[in-house]
Amino acid sequence: MQVALFSVAPGDSPALDDLNRFLRGHRVLTVDRQWTGAAWVFCVTYQSPAGEAARETPAASKIDYKQVLDPETFAVFSKLREVRKALAEKESLPAYAVFTNEQLAEIAKARCATAGALEKIDGVGPARVAKYGAAILAAMAAPGAAAAEGERR
Repeated sequence: MQVALFSVAPGDSPALDDLNRFLRGHRVLTVDRQWTGAAWVFCVTYQSPAGEAARETPAASKIDYKQVLDPETFAVFSKLREVRKALAEKESLPAYAVFTNEQLAEIAKARCATAGALEKIDGVGPARVAKYGAAILAAMAAPGAAAAEGERR
């Protein structure tokens, strides 16, 4: 989560345009506003679009999941990415809006087999499970996808 501050004085169209452009371009979590007597001050908490954090900080490089996951888990992760791609294309969404790579890696490592197990993954709540859970769980149940019996989480 990140924070941005904007000050917009009455009649300051460029500042208002900057605020609106920012709001359209980010996943906004909250907006708090306060009148200071001379201008409105907006405090916006937001989640960076995928890849933006990597552009902002050189140290935040991409994770090579083929190196950090064991071969069996990486195979499951790859299958989940295919499912995510199909779900995203069907809804005309970017893939990260369905699940992030980090979430898919956690699902693969945990060998999630139930909706409850999916909800234990950071950032995966009931709404996302209701919308995409069946497809993910079907992929996990497919032969070869879930070599480990049961649920690790």
